[in-house]
Amino acid sequence: MPFASGDLIGLRRPASLELRAMAPERTARLAASPPLFESRFLDFFSRVHPSVPAILFTPVVVAGLWAGADRGYSALETIALFAAGLLVWTFSEYWLHRLVFHWQPDNAIGRRMHFIIHGVHHDHPNDRMRLVMPPGASIPLAILFYLAFLLIFGTPAAFPLFAGFILGYLAYDYTHYHLHHHVPKTEAGKRNREHHMRHHFQDHRFGYGVSSPLWDVVFRTMPKSRKA
Repeated sequence: MPFASGDLIGLRRPASLELRAMAPERTARLAASPPLFESRFLDFFSRVHPSVPAILFTPVVVAGLWAGADRGYSALETIALFAAGLLVWTFSEYWLHRLVFHWQPDNAIGRRMHFIIHGVHHDHPNDRMRLVMPPGASIPLAILFYLAFLLIFGTPAAFPLFAGFILGYLAYDYTHYHLHHHVPKTEAGKRNREHHMRHHFQDHRFGYGVSSPLWDVVFRTMPKSRKA
């Protein structure tokens, strides 16, 4: 016996309502990351408010620029070194993401470390408190990179270079947060968000650049479109 139109509407409505109910449930699941440590004290420091990187590192950027100018660099030279530091950051961001964050050892300890470093973010990408880098990781890394800049470039060149590098890191952290929790208004922002979402939900072997797709283009790891 054929269905009446009212029956068809009645059949469709539960499916539609179910899909609507599933959307916030999925969002909550993607945000509900588990504790990373049994110790509540340690786990507390694995969750970071997004304002923390700016509070910690904005003074470093200002100090680096001031030190470069104070040691005799002209405004143009300081800006050029600062821009070079930004470029060095984008290169470092790409390879850290590709080689360190996505390195998955075939042993239990290595897999555990991978989950703590980056796996938890891929499993729960909407957790607002696990999107920026914790100070326990960012400060030691910043010190190591600062020492490397001193060793390679010497002073005073290292100061504005490192300032640009740190601003690049801040741009990465806040671009990453923005892409996960806001919908960009500009065309460039929308493309960047699609680039990153494809890395998360399509194929994590592509799209390692977050603040910039530059090195994905250079090293041929741009995410593939659905048509491709």
